[in-house]
Amino acid sequence: MKNNIGLLLTKRALINPMREAYVDSQSGLRLTFDELNKRSNQVANSLITLGVKPGDRVALALMNSAEFLEAYFAIAKIGGVVVPLNWRLVPDELEFILKDSGSETLIFGEEFAEVFHELFKRGKKTDIGRWIQVSATSKYLDFAEDYDTFRETGSKTEPPIGAEEDDLLYIMYTSGTTGSPKGVVHSHNTSMWALVTFIASTDLRDGDRYLVALPLFHVGSLVPVTLNIYWGVTSVVMREFDPIKAWELFPKEKITCSLLVPAMLNFMSQVPNAEQYDYSKLRWIQSGAAPLPENLIRTYADWNIEVHQIYGLTEVCGPACVINAENALRKIGSTGQVFFHTEGRVVDEKGDDCEAGEQGEIWIRGKHIMLKYWNRPDATAEAITEDGWLRTGDVASMDKEGFVYIQDRIKDMIISGGENVYPAEIENILISHPGIVEVAIIGQPSGKWGESPFAVVVRNDKSIKEDDILDYCEGKLARFKLPKGAAFIETIPRNANGKVLKRELREKFPGPARE
Repeated sequence: MKNNIGLLLTKRALINPMREAYVDSQSGLRLTFDELNKRSNQVANSLITLGVKPGDRVALALMNSAEFLEAYFAIAKIGGVVVPLNWRLVPDELEFILKDSGSETLIFGEEFAEVFHELFKRGKKTDIGRWIQVSATSKYLDFAEDYDTFRETGSKTEPPIGAEEDDLLYIMYTSGTTGSPKGVVHSHNTSMWALVTFIASTDLRDGDRYLVALPLFHVGSLVPVTLNIYWGVTSVVMREFDPIKAWELFPKEKITCSLLVPAMLNFMSQVPNAEQYDYSKLRWIQSGAAPLPENLIRTYADWNIEVHQIYGLTEVCGPACVINAENALRKIGSTGQVFFHTEGRVVDEKGDDCEAGEQGEIWIRGKHIMLKYWNRPDATAEAITEDGWLRTGDVASMDKEGFVYIQDRIKDMIISGGENVYPAEIENILISHPGIVEVAIIGQPSGKWGESPFAVVVRNDKSIKEDDILDYCEGKLARFKLPKGAAFIETIPRNANGKVLKRELREKFPGPARE
């Protein structure tokens, strides 16, 4: 069997044809592995008829859906290169990604018809020549082909396999929190190694039922869903995340495991009487994208729900570090040890290993590391060392047992009076305030200290004032770490994988800081 990610679905359909592969929590659509595989084969054969060849880029702008999954595996089988699009982006951003990737075929959902009509009118600004629209209402743009008709004209037989091993599988563009997004390139091999290291490092079991809540255009969702197919796990997919609906799905679909970002867990913890729901089948929830506040871990622990911190990046195809059940509370606050088949180091500015407990940049190495940044050789050389280490750009420390503690992005670190201040440390203090729903710490320019911390707060108690925020930190942090000011906001801006867009906050609250 060739190492082709699309063939994982073929093999699973052969082994467990009648087992549920996919459940749409909104529409109620349920597909067995055999049904999902046949639909995928139809898409694959239709794409071949359309003229898609190995190496051709095919962009997907679809919400979480069966169409996304069947198209992803179809493109993988025939050797195309998937370009998952963040549908939250504006036309200018999508235009850049489509042009940069050289995508010539686009499959998009009706929810985004207005955006892609705009891009169609821009003509040569992109290379898209084949537009395929998924629609539940039968309302189609006049230049787009109907996806259902397109799929149904294809044969259900297995298509010729067009890629294997080091051939490209997908180009996933980074969220672009600063500057233009970069296309992270993964192959069938790097993706397969990500799956193997996940299986060797986590307690995923044959027959599990996994709640998928993150958008599938993100590595934190696409890799787990692929892993589910590899391991015979049912994916219960939320089209969009809703905290109450998530609680309701635990008993309804007998959910055993999931991955939710801290913001999702935070929203779920605020659902009234959340503990009333039957989550007795649930073994664990992984949480990544940002450091998880310890008080949130303890809240779920009080409900007998295990939350396991996980640390990963698009550039490593997901896995970097993960904590297991035995250590989730013993090493609370840690994102665990590096995955199986993965190496990790914490290094200083010279690239030398830091002492245990010393903060530095975490580097990751393994066969699941990206091949490159698409069309960005300089950025690739900057990110990957000659001996294969990925410079993550994240600040971390590692204790004597090899447990990693993620602090912050290097670019978000605040230097105040020559001292390094990590926003996550202050955020973890403030989020324990009962009147605070969310908080983000940014640096503001200071004539006296260079930079000073500033708190941006979402509150659930309107009586809370700025002085209350500042007073709450007194005695809990060193003087140089104390916020010099605070502001209140309705919602904190985040990208698709839940990371706070601190660049936007710095623009909104430019300072200067109070002295």
